[in-house]
Amino acid sequence: MTFNPAKEFFMPLVRISLPQTTPSAEVAAVSDTIHRAMVETFNVPELDRFQVIHRHGHEELVCTPEYLGVNHSGAVVFVQITCAPGRSLEMKKALYARVASDISRVSSFSAADVIINLVESSRENWSFGLGIAQYSQ
Repeated sequence: MTFNPAKEFFMPLVRISLPQTTPSAEVAAVSDTIHRAMVETFNVPELDRFQVIHRHGHEELVCTPEYLGVNHSGAVVFVQITCAPGRSLEMKKALYARVASDISRVSSFSAADVIINLVESSRENWSFGLGIAQYSQ
């Protein structure tokens, strides 16, 4: 079977921003949880893991105390996932729900404090090394 990158889901780039005081074990748990949720709900291959994790001081993570009926504490996690377009709204909703519930299960963060932003980027906008646009060949 030949891999067709135009039809397959692959390689989201995930940026995770959380409080500087988050213990290393909890950072790892959040990271692993997000990847597992993407594998199981977003059809991301197990080995396609690209993450940038940032810890920020209190004044560097700004989140309104209440938005759209959701109350936020001072300890929020921002998750930005950049991926190729093509996933259904149902897949996106499943991912959001899974990430928020699983992070609240494995860490001190509540599901209400997990804020997720999905950015879709065309495949030709990616290079995975050597200055080559591998998915536009």
